[in-house]
Amino acid sequence: MAKVTISLDSDLAIEVMLLSGTRNPQDAVELIVRDYLARGRRTEARTGNAADQDRLTDRRPAVDEG
Repeated sequence: MAKVTISLDSDLAIEVMLLSGTRNPQDAVELIVRDYLARGRRTEARTGNAADQDRLTDRRPAVDEG
């Protein structure tokens, strides 16, 4: 897998390290990004994706106004 180098503000790196419970900023960012991606996949699995037209239809019953 290819590696990418990213510069972060030190405060942001420390906060990410605290959230992930790691002592290495590289490991911390990798864990946070992997968790973010996994969460997105779980959400798509539960709700469908934008190509799923069934969820875009109006399922509410029509209200008769009189």
